[in-house]
Amino acid sequence: MSFNIALSGVSAAQKDLDVTANNIANVNTVGFKESRAEFGDVYASSLLAGSKTKVGDGVLTQEVAQQFSQGSLQFTNTALDLAITGNGFFATIPEISSRDYSFTRAGQFKLDSDNFVVNSAGDNLLGFPVNADGTSASVALSTAVPVRVPDSSGSPQQSSEVNLRMNLPAGDSGLDPAQFNPEDPLTYNSSTSVMVYDSLGDSHVMTYYFIKDNAAAAENEWYVATAVDDQLVDMVNSDGTDSDVATATNTVGTSSGNGVTAAKLQFSQGGDFIGIQSPDGIAQSDYKIRTEALGETILPNGSNASQQIAIDFNLDPNSATPNEPTQFASAFEVTSAEQDGLPVGRLTGIDIGPDGLVRATFSNGTSEPIVRVALVRFSNEQGLTQESGTQWKESILSGEPLAGEATTGTFGEINSSALEQANVNLTTELIDLIIAQRNFQANSRALEVNNQLNQTILNIR
Repeated sequence: MSFNIALSGVSAAQKDLDVTANNIANVNTVGFKESRAEFGDVYASSLLAGSKTKVGDGVLTQEVAQQFSQGSLQFTNTALDLAITGNGFFATIPEISSRDYSFTRAGQFKLDSDNFVVNSAGDNLLGFPVNADGTSASVALSTAVPVRVPDSSGSPQQSSEVNLRMNLPAGDSGLDPAQFNPEDPLTYNSSTSVMVYDSLGDSHVMTYYFIKDNAAAAENEWYVATAVDDQLVDMVNSDGTDSDVATATNTVGTSSGNGVTAAKLQFSQGGDFIGIQSPDGIAQSDYKIRTEALGETILPNGSNASQQIAIDFNLDPNSATPNEPTQFASAFEVTSAEQDGLPVGRLTGIDIGPDGLVRATFSNGTSEPIVRVALVRFSNEQGLTQESGTQWKESILSGEPLAGEATTGTFGEINSSALEQANVNLTTELIDLIIAQRNFQANSRALEVNNQLNQTILNIR
């Protein structure tokens, strides 16, 4: 009997050595969780046996249990390196159409040839579809889809409004607006340009010409004429209707053959902005004026020919710092020239937030949500079935996978540009290695003593 007891001790010590050696071997494996050999004594008796004198039958390995404690984070320069702080696993599938789920804490993800996010084994990372505002459309694992980085460009946006703020020199001499000619700088006082965009994202130069009215009754009034790609564009009335050059109150260039309807800026004697008039001389209460439809002559590329661009000379009349022009005794200066259009953008980067939201950023300054990385938890993590590659499978003991968003409920948060290191404490493992070695030596000594005792008995004559 003592032979079997000592042999079970040797076997248990060997198992402990194997577990410790495996932990040490994976000390640098990302997402690895250390294991612990758990033992129990073997004790068998019957009703007729004397239990008070029963010694026991040795030791038995009950379980090699994995320990799902948090590993330390190692920060990287790769946005697709992901680490979970807290509870949860990443969900992966071997193929796009597969539902053979695996779960892992190893976040070494990269892009494959089709721009899908995969791990080192080629398994696809799963995420929840999101709406345009970034909210998840569903958080069920059955609706999760492979995460894919778009290879498309950022959508363009046509310009609809330009915000201008400038100072018009009070000391400038008045000019005859009828003589305005954009090709002759002597027929206007100042000009400035802004880059605007059509519905296809093509860029156009919108130029503003300022002509100080030389009429004695209009000492502090300036005409504003516009051109897009060097083609003059009529301004329109507040009701959106065009005004004929021959009948409009505010026109420029009629004598030079460049007749165009214009807006008129009005200032007080102190140089403060009073208001703006439409071509028919109607004051604009919103301090805006807009062009007529640009048309196919200016936009021959098939974009929206009905595009109109408003010019806002007062961004917020109720603001403490309104975006209004001035007429002070200083040089012409443009202090603000902003427009709301966007060109076509190319993909410049991927951002992944703590909540797992994957957002693509484009060179035109826009960004859009793509998907939200799915997290999965289990009632009993130690019941998971271990696979190679630091992956686990669902089992009866683990319970069903419960999917959810990071930072909600009991789910942890996702750290981009970080990896979770193995939760192995090398110092502890080396001490356990020494202990396991001593146990092995002690049980081997017990086998040797038993062998000597049996040899002594055999030598009795």
